[in-house]
Amino acid sequence: MVRVAKGLTLVVGLGISGRAICRHLSRLNVPYMVADTRAAPPGLEEFQTAHPDIEVHCGPLTLLDLYDVAEVVVSPGLDPRMPGLKELADQLNPRTGEPMVVGEIALFVRAAKAPIAAITGSNAKSTVTTLLGEMAAAAGINAAVGGNLGTPALDLLASHPDAALYILELSSFQLETTPSLGASCAAFLNLSEDHLDRHGDMHGYRVAKQRIFIGAESAVVNADDPLTWPEHPVEQVAYFTQAAPKGDQWGLAFHHDKLTLMQGSSPWLAINELKVAGQHNYMNALAALAMGQALGFAAAPMCNALREFKGLEHRSEVIAHINGVTWVNDTKGTNVGATLAAINGIGATLEGRLILLAGGVGKGADFTPLAAPLSKCARHVLLFGLDAPRLADALIEHVSIQQVEDLAQAMQTAFELAQPGDCVLLSPACASLDQFANYQQRGDVFRRWVQHQASTSAGEVL
Repeated sequence: MVRVAKGLTLVVGLGISGRAICRHLSRLNVPYMVADTRAAPPGLEEFQTAHPDIEVHCGPLTLLDLYDVAEVVVSPGLDPRMPGLKELADQLNPRTGEPMVVGEIALFVRAAKAPIAAITGSNAKSTVTTLLGEMAAAAGINAAVGGNLGTPALDLLASHPDAALYILELSSFQLETTPSLGASCAAFLNLSEDHLDRHGDMHGYRVAKQRIFIGAESAVVNADDPLTWPEHPVEQVAYFTQAAPKGDQWGLAFHHDKLTLMQGSSPWLAINELKVAGQHNYMNALAALAMGQALGFAAAPMCNALREFKGLEHRSEVIAHINGVTWVNDTKGTNVGATLAAINGIGATLEGRLILLAGGVGKGADFTPLAAPLSKCARHVLLFGLDAPRLADALIEHVSIQQVEDLAQAMQTAFELAQPGDCVLLSPACASLDQFANYQQRGDVFRRWVQHQASTSAGEVL
């Protein structure tokens, strides 16, 4: 048993977030040590070279005596109730009044000097976070954007010390270790099955997401998804909907014969002025507009930012047209809800001309909601990866399916099956870690393969 010296903060996890926590504590001259459950975490040697005076423990946390620890800061990828931390997680820190086990965002909240705009949801949070950041820039607001997207939140404090606003994408993992966020505006975009292997069930997942509203001044939520509505007191709540807005809701309605982003009866922007298409993208635009209004952004720069926004890489991204077939990379579709959004956004007009590539690590999700929309728009579904058999069980009675070895075989088979007018969509409904380092690598493999095929088949690379 290794005794942690009295008064030390214990940082658990030496990944991207863990190293950001260490940098933050070093800037504050807070004494700390590091623990990682892996025997040899990536970057360990580099960290020890840069921080020779910091003690590092590798291996089970149950080998640490944490009796005298000042606080435990756990990386979001690790369960705060894992063996070795569970007892501490139930205790209050006499110094801070918060739980003894917190996460990086708790440290961020203590140190941030500017208001926080926070976005969570099962899907689309990266898009809305980025879009809100571009709206802020267009409005002349010095905003720092990061969190679960791009730059870790704690690094923003050092890179943007004069920020007038912090715009953070936050995951359920980050929120469950944040005692009180106190956001100026908090958005909960949608909720569908994800991370059930961590949270146990949908209730636990939703409870973690709902923590974004603790201490919030205003909220933006999905009128079509009551599970996103605040369960913590919030004074002002704005709603967005994919239907025509009621009252002062944000929604979609025809104005002068053009489908338009509306607030109540007030038109904001016709969707034919946007560079992104699909119902899910219109919902993202409405959510960002609602947040921008709540934060006091001027209308004109918000609309200008919307006109210029081209969407994010790996999210319903059209890669090429080859022999009349459109190839779309939606590798960020790592759960059922995200893939449903892609299918409904892209496949709605295809009427049996969609070829879907799906599979990977399902994280305990129920795949049956995919069956109905695929039965209407898909011609064939190619399944790969760890949970391909579970996907097959959910879909086999509704659509033509084929299980293949991996993504490479899925792409080649799709290329052979596709006919002019078809769309080949990579939207796996699963995480990628069975065959790839992350979803980005999966998408990059898809993109490179498609671009190569386009270059040898007189295709058009976009």
